[in-house]
Amino acid sequence: FDSGSSHAAVLKVRPELKWPADMYLEGSDQHRGWFQTSLLTSVGMYGKPPYEQVLTHGFIVDGEGKKMSKSLGNVVSPQEVIDQYGADILRLWVASTDYRNDIRISQGIIKNLSESYRRIRNTARYLLANLKDFVPGRDDVPSEKMVEMDRWILQKLNGVIEKSNAAYNDYEFHIPTFAIHQFCVNELSSFYLDSSKDRMYADGTESISRKSGQTAMWVVLSSLTRMLAPVLSFTAEEIWQEMRSIDSGLPESIFLSDWPEKVNIPGGRELEEKWSKVLTVRSAISRVLENARTKNIIGHSLDARVEVERNSAPEAASAFTDEDLRVFSIVSGFSWVDEISDMAVVQIDGETSVKVGVDKARGEKCPRCWQYTEKGNEDGLCPRCASVLSK
Repeated sequence: FDSGSSHAAVLKVRPELKWPADMYLEGSDQHRGWFQTSLLTSVGMYGKPPYEQVLTHGFIVDGEGKKMSKSLGNVVSPQEVIDQYGADILRLWVASTDYRNDIRISQGIIKNLSESYRRIRNTARYLLANLKDFVPGRDDVPSEKMVEMDRWILQKLNGVIEKSNAAYNDYEFHIPTFAIHQFCVNELSSFYLDSSKDRMYADGTESISRKSGQTAMWVVLSSLTRMLAPVLSFTAEEIWQEMRSIDSGLPESIFLSDWPEKVNIPGGRELEEKWSKVLTVRSAISRVLENARTKNIIGHSLDARVEVERNSAPEAASAFTDEDLRVFSIVSGFSWVDEISDMAVVQIDGETSVKVGVDKARGEKCPRCWQYTEKGNEDGLCPRCASVLSK
């Protein structure tokens, strides 16, 4: 009764507090305790509940779902986690768990989470490394002039922002951390960053292709860092200070910055649908390239030339050029063909039914970009690299 009447004894009589409370937060055992006694006394006295929302959480158990006990030796100390992994890993564990159920913790769970954290951190490091010569405000490329791949990644980022906003508003804190991690793994690391390496490293420093990529990377880094700040507070602040060395006009702390907003990408939904087709083809090519690698036909993917039959991927073939697929697949040559020629490996991908042929690339390897060319100069440089170095 004492706790159940606290809304009247505390909230009602203190002018700096609000009645009814925005939220009552406690463990699931309080459905028959504090929540219920508060509800009964408030309805009896005032005719309505003393809270606008009720949020409950489960209890912390070990990795097998058992109650922690010193006698069982299954107690995991928060301080030990902080000492070994850092406070952000502990915060990530809390935020990555659906707290409405009992929350499991063990050394194995924490170790797995530290791997997820490392992936996010390494993604941020890679983005920062590609932005050292980028000046926001001066070098920005407007979305309508961006390379299509950059507009696509920003459209995918919009989806993460939208999902995170909805989840944070509903107190589903595990959803944003999962969505951001999946974005780092699937869209960024597995495709976008890998396929963008060539233009970021080998195109001219002032080229529109490179500036477009840097613009997209800056927006991605800024948005992800701010979305992570409520959870990975120390890491986000560390990233933010590195960003301030690039743009001194940023707020002094990430916690003084605004929440990220979605980027306006005209035709973004259609763009996303279009790119889903080419990603299917790329995944098929990647699997066949791996097969060619195991047969010692190629080493790196740039050692390869690829052919794909149009009728096995008609939508992608009508929307993307040979050069597009060469870039996306990170190979030295690509051709859409009616029928695959005499290639070392010809395979119909089991997951997509896309028919792919792979063989050793023709020509010599450019010492700068590592792509094979039949038009190298006396130094072996491909035409693109020779042009960049001549300026």
